[in-house]
Amino acid sequence: MTTLKQKIIESSLVFSGKFLKVIRDKIQYPDNSTFVYEYIKHPGATAIIAITENNEIILERQFRHSVQMEIIEIPAGKIDDNETELDAAIRELREETGCSAKNWTKLGECLPCIGYSDEKISYYLAENLSAGEKQLDHGEFIETFTLPIEECFKLAYSGKLNDSKTLSGLMLYKGYLDSH
Repeated sequence: MTTLKQKIIESSLVFSGKFLKVIRDKIQYPDNSTFVYEYIKHPGATAIIAITENNEIILERQFRHSVQMEIIEIPAGKIDDNETELDAAIRELREETGCSAKNWTKLGECLPCIGYSDEKISYYLAENLSAGEKQLDHGEFIETFTLPIEECFKLAYSGKLNDSKTLSGLMLYKGYLDSH
């Protein structure tokens, strides 16, 4: 079998921000030709499918500056230094929705932007929720609401729910439901 792996000839840091870094690598393809490849280094993230006692999913609506739109999405956020994926999921659910969960199940992982980023999102199912107060970060303005799973899929199929992490999370949750 032919290898498809690329060899990094040289690598440099182009930009370092609050949590993203831009890397420029000179790579060598299997046929020995070379190419300069730029990508974003990301610390990783978690996303949560939080199910209420009424069997509804907690969703959020927030304005996303990069696309200049209000987006419907599941609770999610980046993993902080020295934090596990699950710890980040627990923290993000509490911060963004005020909820805590007694039961956590890992649903899977997704690589949402492989063409230009190494970001990995780990998905968790949160069940047996308890309500509390939101603890939003400075500059975070989030409206939370719940919908039955069927309504979430209708929004997805109609194009009104178009956030990739949320679409991936719904797919992983559906697979979980189908196998249990």
